[in-house]
Amino acid sequence: MKLSQLILALSVSISGAAFAADNHGHDLKPMHGGAVAEAKEVEYEFVASADKLQLYMRDHGKPVAVAGMTAKVTLLAGSEKQDVQLQAGDGKLEATGSFKVPAGTKAVVAVSKAGKSVASVRFTLK
Repeated sequence: MKLSQLILALSVSISGAAFAADNHGHDLKPMHGGAVAEAKEVEYEFVASADKLQLYMRDHGKPVAVAGMTAKVTLLAGSEKQDVQLQAGDGKLEATGSFKVPAGTKAVVAVSKAGKSVASVRFTLK
């Protein structure tokens, strides 16, 4: 094999590996109007309003079964901190109540299943 062919083959294989590592070829887009982040190849969408918090999960575009899962959400709005427990609902983890979630609120979500940590995800609300 000529040196130029070897260099071309190496550069093509390297660029293919870089493309595969880049977000797995998909964009993180909200499907429910929330903030989206990815952890451990699962997409998490956090939807927050003054009376409801919801966490949706998708694995390669398909909803994740939430049976047996819970999540602890820590909301940080300015100097105020609020901890909320999310429970499994209809295709999502959720909680109802009174929440302070102005724009710029940071949310740290620790997801667990059967008492074992699954993922920790961070969001900034818009």
